[in-house]
Amino acid sequence: MGTIDSDLYRSITEFAHDTPSWFQHLMEVWTELGLLLFAVLFVVAWARARGGDPRAFAVAVLAPLGTAVAYVCSELAKSGIDEERPCRAVSGALPSLVDCPVYGDWSFPSNHATIAAAAAVGLALAWPKIGLLTVPMAILMAFSRVFVGVHYPHDVAAGLLLGTLVTLLVVRLVTRPGARLTEAMRGSGNGLVRWFAGPGPVGAGYVSGAGGGRRGGAHRR
Repeated sequence: MGTIDSDLYRSITEFAHDTPSWFQHLMEVWTELGLLLFAVLFVVAWARARGGDPRAFAVAVLAPLGTAVAYVCSELAKSGIDEERPCRAVSGALPSLVDCPVYGDWSFPSNHATIAAAAAVGLALAWPKIGLLTVPMAILMAFSRVFVGVHYPHDVAAGLLLGTLVTLLVVRLVTRPGARLTEAMRGSGNGLVRWFAGPGPVGAGYVSGAGGGRRGGAHRR
């Protein structure tokens, strides 16, 4: 691994060992707790968009989907690159704050950083104001993986980039068909499907009548 990256890894892990124990524990917990918080925010974003504009609802549902796709891409990259973890590979580095992952659990790119970036961007697209929270969350989660000693800086940088690009691509490609699917779900005969998608904006949903469902509300004359 490059000297610059290894030196930066050593500097960050040395800084980590100099911090108070409570802060070290906080960063250890954050590497996993952040994922749980993103999951909760996915549910909140879905609830906010449920029953609203079909495109907005589609983006809210695509946020976790894009995150899942980004994770799969990250795993595929790991299986092909086989980069050893810095907690074993960097000579002269201090011990990692958490157990070094087993051999074969490769380092590049960081799954945590990939998932965090994908979730942060997806949530920001679905709920723009929340981006002020999710983006810093993702960056902190990525940094925490170097802080605890299990990733190189370039691992988390690549993960952040990969998660961002994959989510943007998924949302760009799938939002339009997702909005059409949302409208179809809102007109479905299955109550659970209708509940999941919500009723839709007033005057914009399906109106049932003797002749079957149709789009739009009553027209004024």
